[in-house]
Amino acid sequence: MARPSWDRYFMDIAGLLCSRSVCLRNHVGALLVAEKRILATGYNGPPRGLPHCDETGCLRDTMKVPSGQRHELCRGLHAEQNAIIQAAAHGVRIPEGACLYSTHFPCSLCAKMLINAGVGRVVYAEGYPDELARDLLAQAKVELLHLPPE
Repeated sequence: MARPSWDRYFMDIAGLLCSRSVCLRNHVGALLVAEKRILATGYNGPPRGLPHCDETGCLRDTMKVPSGQRHELCRGLHAEQNAIIQAAAHGVRIPEGACLYSTHFPCSLCAKMLINAGVGRVVYAEGYPDELARDLLAQAKVELLHLPPE
């Protein structure tokens, strides 16, 4: 068996992280990496201690909100947000130029957070319908790499 590239290795970990998601619509996993070291991980779901979406139902489904729109109408946090929050909660510095590996392309809210956190590269497996996110990341000169599942 051939050894996976570093990008494939970390993307496979993102794929495992999404198995922890309790979102009824989409399972997303993400991790922040610098110098081939995992800094923090995240997956999408409600804030800690709050009921999971399978207990409360999906507000976005109830309101028929299309994917990529009205991000504020969700009880959950995105995987990218949770990775940044986990780094902060545990005193882990996200160095300038760090890389985010994610099962999905970030939304515009997450893109803004990633830019301000100093992330310089985003590797993602699946797209997401948010052109503003793509524009923001391009303006910030964040390198993007689409690495679909094998």
